[in-house]
Amino acid sequence: MLEIAAIPIELDDEGYYVPGEVATSHVEPYEGSEIDPKSLEITGIRLDSVLRGALPEREALDHVFAKVRAAVKRNGCQRAILVGHNAHFDLGFLNAAVSRVGHKRNPFHPFSTFDTVTLAGMAYGQTVLSRAVQAAGLDWDGDQAHSAVYDTERTARLFCAVLNQWRRFSVKESGS
Repeated sequence: MLEIAAIPIELDDEGYYVPGEVATSHVEPYEGSEIDPKSLEITGIRLDSVLRGALPEREALDHVFAKVRAAVKRNGCQRAILVGHNAHFDLGFLNAAVSRVGHKRNPFHPFSTFDTVTLAGMAYGQTVLSRAVQAAGLDWDGDQAHSAVYDTERTARLFCAVLNQWRRFSVKESGS
């Protein structure tokens, strides 16, 4: 894990789902990690850049988890549920990092997720993130894709679009 980003999903005053404020950090590779050069090429991450401001894994998790825990508390929840595009893939990386550093205050549920691959497939007939985002009527910038912040932000907006579409459909069907 070289970057981490999380965006809580909030309800606005009209009851629609909206992305909250992003919590993010660049992460220093853990000792002994094997980093695929192709991954660095795809993400555009330059490990030697001082501008990255990467934190040790524990500090990066603490930074992001503090903001996630605040959202969990603010919304009266017990745990956060990870929303992701191929969510179990992301949860696997997150849980491995939590385990490596012995973190005891992970705000995320250890195995429950919402996967936008499935949701977008059902709602829009698209499972590729860029196509699903565009099918939902949202903008997609291929030059920004594959950064943790951009992909998390687009995934959060996609998740909200699916839920809000379902909400509008449910309200329409019930006659309310």
